[in-house]
Amino acid sequence: MSRVEKQPTLSSSLPDAGGRFGDFGGRYVPETLTRALDELSTEYASAKADPAFQAELDQLLKSFVGRPSPLYHAKRLSAAMGGAQIWFKREDLNHTGAHKINNTLGQALLTLRMGKKRVIAETGAGQHGVASATACAHFGLPCVVYMGAEDVRRQKPNVFSMKLMGAEVRPVTSGSKTLRDAVNEAMRDWMASVEDTHYIIGSVIGPHPFPMMVRDFQSVIGRESRAQSLEIFGRLPDTIVACVGGGSNAAGMFYPFIEDAEVRLLGVEAGGLSAEPGQHASPLTHGSPGVLHGSFSYVMQDEDGQTSPVHSVSAGLDYPGVGPEHSYWKDLARVDYTECQDGAALETFDKVARSEGILPALESSHAVAKALEVAATMRSDQIVLVCLSGRGDKDAAEIARLTGRDY
Repeated sequence: MSRVEKQPTLSSSLPDAGGRFGDFGGRYVPETLTRALDELSTEYASAKADPAFQAELDQLLKSFVGRPSPLYHAKRLSAAMGGAQIWFKREDLNHTGAHKINNTLGQALLTLRMGKKRVIAETGAGQHGVASATACAHFGLPCVVYMGAEDVRRQKPNVFSMKLMGAEVRPVTSGSKTLRDAVNEAMRDWMASVEDTHYIIGSVIGPHPFPMMVRDFQSVIGRESRAQSLEIFGRLPDTIVACVGGGSNAAGMFYPFIEDAEVRLLGVEAGGLSAEPGQHASPLTHGSPGVLHGSFSYVMQDEDGQTSPVHSVSAGLDYPGVGPEHSYWKDLARVDYTECQDGAALETFDKVARSEGILPALESSHAVAKALEVAATMRSDQIVLVCLSGRGDKDAAEIARLTGRDY
């Protein structure tokens, strides 16, 4: 199997000691957090090298989460598009209904290892909040989840689930009342409580070591996909597609394939309503390098460097930044990034439901919409693999409201 001819700066061994992926990443935080981040870096390095830690996590992923998640052949969609065969990596079948649980269990184990007594988290669509509440309930840790008030309105089923599992959900009413504001409030809490609290960040964002650590925990998606592809197809897929908000499911899916030149990797951002500023959430498509939530990456910002408003029909993609490793991959042209608008994502949600009997999360619907377009241009003996990052039950009420249907 051929491997990519390495460019001078393309490497899967990053970040470096300073938490940099090329020019991106690093740490841009108040001094208050430096000691906690150093402690986390040291503890994570120790855990990564500890077979007992990995064995406990692997057992949890198998018996509690239900891994490995299967690959599924979307035969009717493939036939309808008349091109490549479309397959789904079924992260929606995980316990709690999304890929988020892979990361929260790993970070909850680290919380116990560090002797921290309390967990905080942020959430947009609620899936990371539910996964954090689930991991904390499993280990008996108190959990506070910050969530934008607009997202609380859009994702009531997930808010109820978090409360059922004992988490306190704190609505954030500042700014746009969405994910960016929830991260801001979680950061403020962490600065005031860092001695006894661990902040379980939900995506490949934030200061070092979070982007690396979350990518590593989510890479189980790509490792499984790689092994399953070789077993089922006898080769790797031709194209892999994943949605990108902060970018955790995409980073986990892409990372094990990053040196396989024959595999095209396609990340899909939220194109919202239009390309006008404030009408989308596509920093890799329309943004520029800047600092947000503790790291240097592509960000939606104005001429003064202030973070710009963003919009997406999907609460989970409604974020003005992206993980720094995605920025690195973009600048090296290893991953192609594009966008999908709200209307196409909503149409695809219906199409997948009626063609395959699967309700994809609105986040995942962005990826599937682009996958259908790409598949239609390919040969019938080629393969497009899409990361179905979560299930769409959580979005049903909001979709009914937006489309004027009864719920």
